[in-house]
Amino acid sequence: MIENLGKLANTDAALTALGAHVSMDILVGVGDEDYVVSIDGGRVADVRPRRVALESGVFAIRAAADVWAEHWRAMPKRDYHDLFSMISAGLARVDGDLRPLMQNLLYFKGLLESLRGKSAPVTVETTVMSTDYEPITGRYFSLDVEDQAHRIYVEEAGEGIPLVCLHTAGSDGRQFRHLMCDPAITDHYRVIAFDMPWHGKSNPPVGWESETYQLTTEGYKKTIRAFCAAMNLDRPAIMGCSMGGRVVLHLALDHAEEFRAVIALEGADRLQPYYDTSWLNRPDVHGGKVCAGFVSGQVAPQSPGEYRWETLWAYMQSGPGIFGGDLYFYWQDGHFDDRSHLIDTSKCPVYLLSGEYDSSCTPERSQATHERIKGSQLNVMEGIGHFPMSENPSLFRSHILPVLDEIRG
Repeated sequence: MIENLGKLANTDAALTALGAHVSMDILVGVGDEDYVVSIDGGRVADVRPRRVALESGVFAIRAAADVWAEHWRAMPKRDYHDLFSMISAGLARVDGDLRPLMQNLLYFKGLLESLRGKSAPVTVETTVMSTDYEPITGRYFSLDVEDQAHRIYVEEAGEGIPLVCLHTAGSDGRQFRHLMCDPAITDHYRVIAFDMPWHGKSNPPVGWESETYQLTTEGYKKTIRAFCAAMNLDRPAIMGCSMGGRVVLHLALDHAEEFRAVIALEGADRLQPYYDTSWLNRPDVHGGKVCAGFVSGQVAPQSPGEYRWETLWAYMQSGPGIFGGDLYFYWQDGHFDDRSHLIDTSKCPVYLLSGEYDSSCTPERSQATHERIKGSQLNVMEGIGHFPMSENPSLFRSHILPVLDEIRG
């Protein structure tokens, strides 16, 4: 299949645009055979077997033939669907000068995936009300956390039980817009999503230019509790995704009396890094594009392209170093698998929802967390990745509505 790379990749206008500044040779190893792929301005100029020992490329990507065969299927299995997922699972390796790869990560991932061919467009069902304006209200206010003022942006829609929504690392509250436009939810819940300080439309604090942003467990919990107090919320339900999914479990342990229930999307009590975060904030690598490149494989291949790129767009807009600063909490400071068994689900019910294609908070890690938190409920969502509410809102709706109905009941 590798010899057909140019024929398929060069017909993808979006892909060639991503690689407009890429002109180099790379090696792709398929089993025992290495191929030299020559790229000129984002177009594959030649693919040929490597016959001379000194013939090389800037970097090499190698995997077994059966691994590539699965990667190039129209709908590959988890761990095979993305280059970084393959590397994390020990199925592929990359050698050589990694800088050009990181500088053009979305392009090279797309180049390899182009051998799957183009799948049929996914029909997107929208739940947006048929009016000129979406039923979402946005505003700013000043929030004090540990004697430090933060200008916070918050959006909300609906009436009823407060449902606070916490965005993923490196992103913002826009991820929950689909929930806010769904009457099946907003008829019963007041859905509230705010951008954490340093994220989205929320400003960093005064003097940020002299600081290095790093999210800690204690600082995260204090910010959320201060927000709920400022909004005068009486025992809200709280739902977070990724880093938000981790912190709601901490809140269930330490402040169960303050919350009606917690919903952890892609959240676990212990996680493990699977890529080098030092690439996320360097002057020689576009920060927004490499952040999007890192998380692109966390979107399930079944998810509609429209919502895939909407999810990645927020990462492209992330502030310098913010994603990496969030990952300090997500991958290091947030571990508490030695204490998570102390969560009392009779005081604060715990719901764990894990995407089948999540390579970070994998279903296995969610399962292990579920087994430690007695009385918690676990749902592994087929055909969904790390960003359920934004990457596939229609499919996620079928999983979250029963949970919200149960909490309301």
